[in-house]
Amino acid sequence: MPRIYAVGHAATSQETRLFEAVLYAGPDATLSHGTAAWWRGLLNWPVRTTHISTPRQIRSPKGITIHGRRTPEHETVNGLPVTTIGRTMLDLAATEPARLVRRALAQLDFTGEFDPVDLRRTAGCGRPGSAALTRALSTHMPELAKTRSELEVDFLLLCERYRMPMPLMNRMIHGVEVDAWWPDFNLVVELDGDGNHRKPAQRSKDRRKEVILREHGLTVLRYDYDLTMRTPVDVKDDLLRHMGTQRSKP
Repeated sequence: MPRIYAVGHAATSQETRLFEAVLYAGPDATLSHGTAAWWRGLLNWPVRTTHISTPRQIRSPKGITIHGRRTPEHETVNGLPVTTIGRTMLDLAATEPARLVRRALAQLDFTGEFDPVDLRRTAGCGRPGSAALTRALSTHMPELAKTRSELEVDFLLLCERYRMPMPLMNRMIHGVEVDAWWPDFNLVVELDGDGNHRKPAQRSKDRRKEVILREHGLTVLRYDYDLTMRTPVDVKDDLLRHMGTQRSKP
């Protein structure tokens, strides 16, 4: 990175890369927006570009978005300067999809840091992100804190959109962890992202899990990213059909 030089150990980590970005942006620079939300643990995955706020006007290098002429309040979190919770949520709402804002709110609720009065006060200042943060607060869903991927967030929001019964996310049943579970319908949904589910070892593990669940009388459905995101109506219809079948059983 321009103007930053490392001396000593050659290994790098996410923390050192973020610290380099803060140093590049100069004194009083801080992690902000989605990067601050991720570093705080409000998101389980980093956003696609690193966000840094600084009082200076500095060119943004590749992979980093520098928000210049900003001096937001900040605090130290795990060794790095990070914007305050209120400012982080406001900036997140200004730059990221609503589902990530709602996921971050749910995580604040889970950790006991959710202060809707303070957040509404922050959102009432007319700054970028105010309207989006207010909308997210009005549709707060604590269960989003149980999700572990963007696909799981989108699936839970799909259930909300079609006013379907909401599942429990990432719960243990009969010794195995499932992605989504409806106890009233003896129904489980497993969500296959683009990661480990394509590997033979993971596919074998998935099949063993399905056998265990079926042995206990549960119906197991499996949806991948393309099906969930591109044809959500098909997923909705399939879920409702199985829910109706399970409910009709004695």
